[in-house]
Amino acid sequence: MDTLDDILLDGEEKMTKSTALLHEQFTGLRTGKASPALVENVHVSYYGTMTRLREIAGISTPEPRLIAINAYDPSALKDIEKAILAANLGVTPMNDGRVIRIPIPELSEERRQELKKVAKHMSEEARVAVRNVRREANDAVKRLQKDGKCTEDERDEALRQVQKNTDDYIAKIDKMLKDKEAEMMVV
Repeated sequence: MDTLDDILLDGEEKMTKSTALLHEQFTGLRTGKASPALVENVHVSYYGTMTRLREIAGISTPEPRLIAINAYDPSALKDIEKAILAANLGVTPMNDGRVIRIPIPELSEERRQELKKVAKHMSEEARVAVRNVRREANDAVKRLQKDGKCTEDERDEALRQVQKNTDDYIAKIDKMLKDKEAEMMVV
């Protein structure tokens, strides 16, 4: 990294990726309603190759509590069914030979609390990732100043900007967690 701008841009890009990953993880967390995201990343053994479900089947939600999986190759239905059961999602697929239907049962209060804990753990991992990016960026800025490539004032301003970015991204993570918890608690 040559300049303060490069360090700041790289740090912000990594923080964005951390929050995007958290968002992706949250879409896979089950709530009381059907969502294709629950199963789209399940890996299926398709002709000996581990393949994501969304690559070998169309996934839809025709009803609020039902996921329908329409395989492009009907011979893969049994493998898809096995993969969903093996993924331990807490749902049971029903295979009628043409389409796999997955009814989404209502979540019990106990299960909702467990899912909230999982969501909190995921968001804490994202916060740690953002803080690690902050530490790396701060170290890089201090190294630049030590090497004489920027002034103390520039260093201080860059450190303030890194901290501001960190605070912004942690606030985004907290909001995502709050929204997800509210979504999980809806009966």
